[in-house]
Amino acid sequence: YKASLKAVMDGFARGIRAYSEKEKEKTGEMLYEHLSYRLKAEDSMKEKLTRKGFPLTAESAFYAVKDAIGFRMVCRFVDDIYENVSRLKALPGVVVVKEKDYIKNVKPNGYRSYHMILDVTAPYEDARGRDPGHFFIEIQLRTIAMDMWASLEHELRYKSDRNFSDSDAARLRLCSCLLYTS
Repeated sequence: YKASLKAVMDGFARGIRAYSEKEKEKTGEMLYEHLSYRLKAEDSMKEKLTRKGFPLTAESAFYAVKDAIGFRMVCRFVDDIYENVSRLKALPGVVVVKEKDYIKNVKPNGYRSYHMILDVTAPYEDARGRDPGHFFIEIQLRTIAMDMWASLEHELRYKSDRNFSDSDAARLRLCSCLLYTS
């Protein structure tokens, strides 16, 4: 199914670029600063399935976890995020399965982002043998400032050798508030 996943991912990316290019022709501005996407690595998927207690099957990987295909869209302003959310919902074959607005409902640690799980119908066989198939895409939308904050917080909390203190967490929450721009 890897070839199908890659084809779905590439087609979804083309759809995003197409609506953004049309906007650029109209206004001179793209609707996002940059777009990145990936297929979840097999080892990472196995670890997540095991951690969550799911069987190590293609069906579990594609339907229980729902993040085999992941996108991150980084925008200039919060309004751009909500415009992109609207455009994503309007793409052909897209159904929203789940949305979490961590911009309006900021996490206690200061994290801000907009998350969506989308069910995308595409002309490829899925893990359940359907053609056209249903494929899940996880997408995170952030402003440049939110993305910078999330990268810094992740590095400090999980990757650095220093002890992450309550004081560090408080400073990061303050930075999140100061970086927030609508």
